[in-house]
Amino acid sequence: MQINWTPVRRDEALTITKQGDALTINGELFDFAPLPDGATLPRDAVSCEWLASDVERVGGEITLTLLLPHGDKAPDETRFPQPVAVTEDGPVPVPPYSIPEPQTEPEEEPAA
Repeated sequence: MQINWTPVRRDEALTITKQGDALTINGELFDFAPLPDGATLPRDAVSCEWLASDVERVGGEITLTLLLPHGDKAPDETRFPQPVAVTEDGPVPVPPYSIPEPQTEPEEEPAA
């Protein structure tokens, strides 16, 4: 499965799991197994707010584009994402939402 990304500033995070030709996106299952080779499923035929393209099966492989939410401090790998070839079932790697804020140690008060 080939997943392309369209970055978008959004407060909601994204989790994806792949099982065969199905994706579970934020807990909702989308099964593309019935899509025959060479066919295209129009974007409007899929009730998924994260889908940003038609879904195609070319040479047996599902190809689609998903919205990639990110925070206001997103790293370059999220703002300019590379496509992901997902060959194994399980969690799909999603680029980081934002750059983690450095944690600072609380200052100790001087002893009296």
